[in-house]
Amino acid sequence: MTGDTVGARAWRSMRSVLAESWDRLRDLTTASPSRFAVGVFLTLILLFTALFMLPAAAADGQSTAFADALFTAVSTICVTGLSTVDMGTHWSPFGHVLVYIGVNVGALGVLTLASILGLVISKRLGLRAKLIAAGDTNPLRAHGGPVNEGQTVRLGEVGQLLATVALSTLVIEAGLAILLYPSLLLSGIDPISALWEAPYYAAMSFTNTGFAPNAGGLEPFAQNYVVLTLLMAGVFLGSIGFPVIFTLWRHHFHVRRWSLHAKLTVITTVVLFFAGAGVFLLLEYDNPETFGGMDAWDTTFQAFFLSAMTRSGGFSVVDMSELHGSSLVVGSMLMFVGGGSASTAGGIKVTTLAVLALAVWSEAKGRPSVEAFGRRIPSDVQRVALSVVAWGATIVALSTVTITQITQQPVEYVLFDVISGFATVGLSTGVTQQLPDSAVYVMALTMFMGRVGTVTLAAAVAATSRSQHYSLPVERPIVG
Repeated sequence: MTGDTVGARAWRSMRSVLAESWDRLRDLTTASPSRFAVGVFLTLILLFTALFMLPAAAADGQSTAFADALFTAVSTICVTGLSTVDMGTHWSPFGHVLVYIGVNVGALGVLTLASILGLVISKRLGLRAKLIAAGDTNPLRAHGGPVNEGQTVRLGEVGQLLATVALSTLVIEAGLAILLYPSLLLSGIDPISALWEAPYYAAMSFTNTGFAPNAGGLEPFAQNYVVLTLLMAGVFLGSIGFPVIFTLWRHHFHVRRWSLHAKLTVITTVVLFFAGAGVFLLLEYDNPETFGGMDAWDTTFQAFFLSAMTRSGGFSVVDMSELHGSSLVVGSMLMFVGGGSASTAGGIKVTTLAVLALAVWSEAKGRPSVEAFGRRIPSDVQRVALSVVAWGATIVALSTVTITQITQQPVEYVLFDVISGFATVGLSTGVTQQLPDSAVYVMALTMFMGRVGTVTLAAAVAATSRSQHYSLPVERPIVG
């Protein structure tokens, strides 16, 4: 009888602990969704690190070193595309499946994934979670206050947005895979291998990761413009962001009905795409190691392909280390900008660049407010844009100095790879594969901070917002 009583008490105590833990987890999803999202990503990274260390994940049947497994997990979950091992030969079929699953999970985004998990746990999305979800999916974020009417995604549309994210990912990747399959066959890939490589390349292009399942990467497809064009299309769709996909889905080509965010994203993306291609064409047309040995058509096409991939795609046909130094600088600038907000791309985002450019233009014109397409951009959005650029530049600078000191590699190569990691691009001059373990951890942290996002990371650390009910006297310091 005593034994039964002790057992019952132990059972009740365990149930109480589990219930309390569950309540705390549920409260975390509604009270601090940003911090919960960071925790979700960290948990996924640790889980995939353990899976990549399994002997079954490696082609040689040996356990992968912790530093390489951790770096691959971060690069996979953060959809970066950088690697310290040869992705085509190091991993077994099981390892490639892990990569495929990881990039699709990571492509959902930090707060989108957290919102879905929070909905499952708490059976609802609280007001704060809705505000944060709405904020992450458009650049006009909620800053501790009510959602502005001009925001791209309103509270009532959060559920529709989450459905759009999952549905668009599935439909776009499936469509790309179907189109890629016959093109791979024409390049000499056998039908069985193409059944796997087609959805793999589709996922890597839409998620803007850039991993390749074969040892030669894109080398077998260097002259297959159908495959390269499809990869560019996948990268473009992934980089414009889910809010833009949501807007295009609802309004199609009725541009006047597009949100300001969608207009700025599409216009800036197209401008950078053509400008980047023009600059690469100008700088590399006489480089015998890259475009110098190609005819006019090949040179032009490869310039556009390189411009698309430096935005966040990560695929490469030419060796990045063979580019002129001036081209590496241009590529670094394009990578730092990245793609659209709430997209599979990284960087400071094109809307951030557009807002800052509009602010500079308005200041030069002496206008009291920043306006675009008949809409006024509030000052808090401009402050967020400045904060994102400042924090991004700080992270890149610190990481570059640290890795350069550790490796003593040329700083222009290190800077290129660091920005590629921060902006989750995946292009490399070859520095990343030569990093010692200490520098591997620095680069992994850079990739994580770049993917989670500086604003989200700051919100996770701050945890709560504080309102100030008074204002201090004004005094103007000398600027410039």
